[in-house]
Amino acid sequence: MIALDIALAGCGIALLLSGWRILRAPTPADRVIAADLLTFSLIAIIALIGTRLARAGTFDLVLIATLVGFLAAISLARALTGGKR
Repeated sequence: MIALDIALAGCGIALLLSGWRILRAPTPADRVIAADLLTFSLIAIIALIGTRLARAGTFDLVLIATLVGFLAAISLARALTGGKR
């Protein structure tokens, strides 16, 4: 359980730092990368809490949230490039 607590603390710190980076980033690309980090650190926190509580249902939530986060990252990258391939 100590390893899970350390991992939760590390993900919490990553969550706070990425939130700060979203507010202070100089370019939109930096904000998108920080938002992506924020999304996936939140997903990691959900997965770690599910592991700690030994609940199998949280992994379905993690799978769906990961797919949504991936699609959001792709669409934001597409929006930043102006739709060019």
